Amino acid sequence: MSQQNKSSLAALTLAAVGIVYGDIGTSPLYTMKEVFSKDHGLPLNPANLVGVVSLIVWGLILIVSLKYVTLILRANNRGEGGIMALMALALSSVSKTSRFYFPLMLMGVFGATLFYGDSVITPAISVLSAIEGLEVAAPGLEPYVVPLTVMVLIALYALQSRGTAGIGKWFGPIMAVWFAALAIMGVINIIAAPAILAALNPWHALAFIADNRFTAFIALGAVVLAFTGAEALYADMGHFGARPIRMAWFLVAFPALALNYLGQGALLLMHPEAVDNPFFQQLGAWSIYPLVALSTMATVIASQATISGTFSMTKQAIALGFLPRMRVEHTSASEMGQIYMPMVNWLQLAVVLLAVIGFGSSSNLAAAYGIAVTATMLVTTVLTFFVIRYRWHYHLLLCFLATGFFLIIDVSLFSANVLKILHGGWFPLLLGVVLFTVMLTWKRGRELVVGSLKKHSIPLEAFLESLFADPPLRVPGTAVYLRGENDGVPHAMLHNLSHNKVLHERVVFLTVIIHEVPWVEAKERVRVHALGNECHQLNVHYGFKDVPNIPLALEAARDHGLEFESLATSYFIARQTVIHGPGSGMAAWREHLFVGMSRNARGAADYYQVPSNRVIELGTQITI
Repeated sequence: MSQQNKSSLAALTLAAVGIVYGDIGTSPLYTMKEVFSKDHGLPLNPANLVGVVSLIVWGLILIVSLKYVTLILRANNRGEGGIMALMALALSSVSKTSRFYFPLMLMGVFGATLFYGDSVITPAISVLSAIEGLEVAAPGLEPYVVPLTVMVLIALYALQSRGTAGIGKWFGPIMAVWFAALAIMGVINIIAAPAILAALNPWHALAFIADNRFTAFIALGAVVLAFTGAEALYADMGHFGARPIRMAWFLVAFPALALNYLGQGALLLMHPEAVDNPFFQQLGAWSIYPLVALSTMATVIASQATISGTFSMTKQAIALGFLPRMRVEHTSASEMGQIYMPMVNWLQLAVVLLAVIGFGSSSNLAAAYGIAVTATMLVTTVLTFFVIRYRWHYHLLLCFLATGFFLIIDVSLFSANVLKILHGGWFPLLLGVVLFTVMLTWKRGRELVVGSLKKHSIPLEAFLESLFADPPLRVPGTAVYLRGENDGVPHAMLHNLSHNKVLHERVVFLTVIIHEVPWVEAKERVRVHALGNECHQLNVHYGFKDVPNIPLALEAARDHGLEFESLATSYFIARQTVIHGPGSGMAAWREHLFVGMSRNARGAADYYQVPSNRVIELGTQITI
């Protein structure tokens, strides 16, 4: 490997430490405290302590190292990861007529909506846990914890519109310091109580479950907090690549986390009274304020990664047809992936603040945290089975063995968290159900709109043939008509011919096609088909992570014989107004929801970055 490649790999690995592992890296703030909280009824004794630490360490090995880092990272959709990319990959592995297609789509969409629940709780619980360190140093500061958390979160979300290009370069170094601090604190406490190293023997984890049974099962609902953020390393694969993510895990994140959990266990062996908040008591009273400052920076970085992930997930959902078009701002001229979505940002902040104020503490939020994470893990395992079986064509027995083992673990962890539904687990599930309903309503509504358009559409080729049998007056310039993939004659063209009685000297029918792959290569983006009489069909292909930009696509069309002069080009777009109709195939309340979303959706011209001064919008009504 060349020196330049080594330098690039090192830079990507450091960046991955900052972005990918922020969530799971801040889990030591609250995991051990929650496992032995009074709510779980688990006695704090050496046997239970060693058993719990063994469960955590071996969970990191099996769930994160083996399942995600080793197996799931291989299931990439043209280098892209995440639940939406995995769903698209699984759907492409089976035909649309397969009995598995619709259930897989439902599963993937619900997994994506649970990600939104996770993205709300992560900033809330992480920042709360960091600020709660002040209570350890000075119990009188307890009333100020929630207000301080609210202030930090408001500042974080207010800065989103400026992007992370300026401060992002510090994420990796700061998190590297954080992981170094975790490792050092762990080593110091392990040296003081080396008996905790017995937890490296998985037998103690099994013995803990066998001896405590139902109590151990309940405790699993808190143990899973140590694995929150595992899904992030898969979702961020497209930004960093699999190798830097693997190196960041095995060289930095995993050793530091394992050492710190062992260290907290060692601390509790020596000082059981520290169980109320073992993280901030690992080095004594002198270290609390520095740890609060460092942990606050670490949790802000973890929250930033989650917020950016929410923007990316929403953009993918829009491209795949599950959400209406929204305003997207690009905050970096060099990094296409750095985006800001105002509506998503402020809605998420509102829900995060509701969670912080409503739950009031990290302990209360912990009950809500695990269920979204474990359900997403479960969905990921099921989707992975279909990828390795029907796309990679592995032997059925191997597929069952590979995913079945992880499925047992996922079901166990999810079942343990189901017990917490009444104690806060309802919160992410409610968010998931609401978003699931919104996504499926939009998807179904768009299908009804397309069906209505097709029902009344006029075949384009036949229309052009009859039009040029007695052609209208042609005027200078180029007219670009936006046209759906399966549409006939664009309504905007019919309006123009009906009212103006003229046709431009060159007519281009523009169709934007979104594929179930993250990226479409530039050379495959534009396709031109001549229709005769200076009429052309221009197809522009995008992946669900590409940034649609029609002016750039028109520039690329020059290589296919179509050259556009910006001042001589007009874009004709039908402004669709959806109205209610009887017997649409949706419940009345869903129909009203879809119509409302349609009216507030971002316009096609704005979304595709078409120059507004060249757009002519012509209204058309569609009844569903």
